[in-house]
Amino acid sequence: MNEAISGRIFGVKTAGGQEKTVATFVATRVEMREKKVYSVLVFDAMKGYIFLEAPDAQVVSESIAGFKHVKSQVPGIIRFPDIEKFLVTKSILTELNEGDKVEIVAGPFKGMQANITRIEPVRKEVTVILLDAPYQLPVTVDADYLKIIQKNSETNAE
Repeated sequence: MNEAISGRIFGVKTAGGQEKTVATFVATRVEMREKKVYSVLVFDAMKGYIFLEAPDAQVVSESIAGFKHVKSQVPGIIRFPDIEKFLVTKSILTELNEGDKVEIVAGPFKGMQANITRIEPVRKEVTVILLDAPYQLPVTVDADYLKIIQKNSETNAE
């Protein structure tokens, strides 16, 4: 386990949309040949790249050699703070406040805009008033279905 802590992170450029395929192939090769690759990371937000945690670039180079969808190895070492934001997901509830204008990005009200009237952090639900409706229609939706459009500037004034 101590070896994983001393590993460095290396980037590998892949064909777009083939990140998971390459990661699976690399993981299989690493397991079969008992290479010292500690982890293989694929982020949905970073198309065309995978990351390998290994002791040195030579191990990474040997692990990716000959794969159809591998374009190249990114020169240098990737610093952990550069990819940390992709590893740690922050709940949108911490950013939401009453009065914020949001867009609903999933569910039956997808694409509609609304104002937040109440937040229930325990249930991860938010009650909103739909702006696109002809009358005030309060709806309770999952917090993950919301994207902030405009923060409420009057939070301190109330």
